[in-house]
Amino acid sequence: MDIEREQYAVRFLVDCGFPTRRQFLAPFRGVRYHLQDFVGQGRDPENAAELFNLRHASLRNVIERIFSIFKSRFTIFKSAPSFPYKTQAELVLACAGLHNFLRKECRSDKFPIEEDNEHSTSSSLPENEGNNYDHAFQTQEQQRENANQWRVGISSDMWRDAMNDGSQR
Repeated sequence: MDIEREQYAVRFLVDCGFPTRRQFLAPFRGVRYHLQDFVGQGRDPENAAELFNLRHASLRNVIERIFSIFKSRFTIFKSAPSFPYKTQAELVLACAGLHNFLRKECRSDKFPIEEDNEHSTSSSLPENEGNNYDHAFQTQEQQRENANQWRVGISSDMWRDAMNDGSQR
């Protein structure tokens, strides 16, 4: 695989409801996952898979909070837009930039942040426009194995770095 193309390939942070694929970064199944599972003394991750799941849950929480803010501020996020996938991605970046600019420049910029209690695990993802180049000729089992190896590599690197830094979070 071309390293440059791999570096810029689209990835989706997903929950366990999605199949294990290279473009879907899912948590390890059967391993502690939820943030509250790691709260309290002596509840630190005990291995690479738990650390990976803790960081996955933390990142997913941040993403959900960001979209909750966006939905309250930009009404276009309240329903699924009919724009092409690339336009949707650019729209998210544009709104993030506008939101950050307004927060910095407009001191009186106050808006309500509605709590979004919708935690759907069955959302559909758009086609991965053109980034399935090498994976199109792999069987589902090959894709699953490659994705598992990729995820294990990430979790091993995280664990090694955490052990070297002395911090498991």
